Amino acid sequence: MPARTIPSLHRELAACRRCLEAGYPIASLPVFEGRAGQRAYLFGLAPGIAEGDERRPWRGRAGATLRRWLELDEEGFYETFYCASVTRCFPGRSASGRGDRTATAAERALCLPWHEAELRLLRPDLVVTVGLTAARRLVGIASMTEAVGKSYTRDGAIVIPLPHPSGASGWLNDTTNRRRLGKALTHVRREITRLAETG
Repeated sequence: MPARTIPSLHRELAACRRCLEAGYPIASLPVFEGRAGQRAYLFGLAPGIAEGDERRPWRGRAGATLRRWLELDEEGFYETFYCASVTRCFPGRSASGRGDRTATAAERALCLPWHEAELRLLRPDLVVTVGLTAARRLVGIASMTEAVGKSYTRDGAIVIPLPHPSGASGWLNDTTNRRRLGKALTHVRREITRLAETG
């Protein structure tokens, strides 16, 4: 039976071991944060090692960069955004030892019901996607270059894609892409202000 409230969804999600039971080498328990009534939804790819350890999203260097982009301190960030991701557990390090393992399509499919339930229960006004996989999942874009700086609508929500704030990406080395990011961040901050003003 589908969860009827965010608290009941959280109880079920906290106990989820679907990927582990399916044989995938995940390296943490589920990571998520939010509460009923939040009108902004932040959707990333997967927790990293710091997030897996703390069981709280956006705790590592990328999270600090993201908060700086959004001009939010930690308290304001978590107060504003319900934080979710395509897959909910830290997937472990890659076999090469460089970076994190990318979750498989099957793992992403196992996590999909959590995301669908959150959107159904929250009905957010603003969705900010972080990285290509999350944006592709929600609005079907093919590249960050085509999407950053634009906004989309989905089920009544404004969707604004952002690139991933990881230092491993070279996407922001391009001046035009930095301008695209600036435009997207201006739009996100404007929408956050609007949500705060409308209560």
